[in-house]
Amino acid sequence: MSDQTLTIALSKGRIFEDTVPLLEAAGIEPLEDPESSRKLILETSLPNIRLLIIRATDVPTYVQHGAADMGVAGKDVLMEHGGEGIYEPLDLAIARCRLMVAGPKGGRLESRHRLRVATKFVESARAYFSRHGRQVEIIKLYGSMELAPLVGLADCIVDLVDTGGTLRANGLEPWETIAEISSRLIVNKASMKMKAEVVKPLIARLKAAVDKHSTVA
Repeated sequence: MSDQTLTIALSKGRIFEDTVPLLEAAGIEPLEDPESSRKLILETSLPNIRLLIIRATDVPTYVQHGAADMGVAGKDVLMEHGGEGIYEPLDLAIARCRLMVAGPKGGRLESRHRLRVATKFVESARAYFSRHGRQVEIIKLYGSMELAPLVGLADCIVDLVDTGGTLRANGLEPWETIAEISSRLIVNKASMKMKAEVVKPLIARLKAAVDKHSTVA
């Protein structure tokens, strides 16, 4: 494999689907669909660029340690990871949503007792409440966050909110916004230097694709 071969880490689902048009605009087309293929490494229309299909939460780790030169990850994942060893040169403006505190309708955070917060975004939640001087107990869950306040496991939740439909269906509402979330292009710091002749032009092409997409939208 050439020293100038680039490996780009992506995850299946919404991020992959939203990233493909940007890659295609930059002249990169996957030769197989990850949803129908069992391969975890996909070749592309460019012989020096391949795609690595992994879990969304693992993308920053692969890029940080150089197993992938570049990757696409949600800002929520990057906030949890911490961003060590990687550059974040471009907001791809895709897979948009918000990381929010949510709870029962009519509720509020100004409670005298120590709040119990259910979330899988432990680091982001802890940092947010710490910045606001609030004492909380973080309860880590991996799914069905909306259930926690309904059964008394937690007072509120921290989770990603898109349309808010799931919250409303379960008698919850957004309380506070922690961060606006979108997917970001990330680059391994060593790759940025050692493969600059390939990496920097690709970043420029992706930026042009994002700008064009934003203009059309």
